[in-house]
Amino acid sequence: MDKINKLVSQRAVVIFSTSSCCMCHTVKRLICELGVNPAVYELDEEARGKEMEKALSKLLNRTPSVPAVFIGGKLIGSTDKVMSLHLSGKLVPLLRDAGALWL
Repeated sequence: MDKINKLVSQRAVVIFSTSSCCMCHTVKRLICELGVNPAVYELDEEARGKEMEKALSKLLNRTPSVPAVFIGGKLIGSTDKVMSLHLSGKLVPLLRDAGALWL
């Protein structure tokens, strides 16, 4: 969990993902198409990826634990939460407030 907290504190938007997950791909693409350059950590390619995945699973209280999106250092959630925020028009202001988007 310490490694996750450190990584999350370093960028406005952080996405924990796995390279073969289609929902992860969808969330990463949405965030990038909005003009954000997130830090993306592919857990299946990280040395301590399994350990981080277990910690995220506990934090999210769900499995699978990816995608896990953090904005402004706060856990937003997975695909359903990100898409819900986007469809309600709340995602862009949240990104702006975190300093990840200048529009």
